[in-house]
Amino acid sequence: MGAKTGLLVYADGDVPELLRRVGAAELDRTAAMMRRLYPTCEIEQCEGSNLWDGVYPPKGMAYAASWPGVDVIGDQRAMIDAPSELPEQLVAASVGRRLVLHAMHSVVDWLAFAVWEDGRLVRSLSLSPDSGIIENIGEPLPFELPYWAGDRPADIVPWPGEEEEP
Repeated sequence: MGAKTGLLVYADGDVPELLRRVGAAELDRTAAMMRRLYPTCEIEQCEGSNLWDGVYPPKGMAYAASWPGVDVIGDQRAMIDAPSELPEQLVAASVGRRLVLHAMHSVVDWLAFAVWEDGRLVRSLSLSPDSGIIENIGEPLPFELPYWAGDRPADIVPWPGEEEEP
């Protein structure tokens, strides 16, 4: 099936540092956040999950967890080709915060990510081998620079049993 991710992270600071400090999610806080972000949806507590399993919940569902300073939502609806078209209510919730979108589908080698600061899109990139660059908005982030400079070329691994050039 391959790896699939539809992930939104709202943070009041450094995302990796905040995630390192989280414990069990605060259920009341999580439910309140989901009611704000998904006002027309039924919100119910489900059996616990972890980040590995929660980034790609079944269609029509979203998994979420909230802690002081950071909120995480796994939702297939975040897997959009153009992250700049993320629904406005999801972007508006990032005012005063950082919002990071990470979406991927390994079967088609598609990846998209975006970063909003205080509700303003500062970087969006979406690409795949078949479609090329779908969206490229804003200045590349520091971690991207070696890739854009060609310092990290992709290794070509032919499909088993196929001799032709990829």
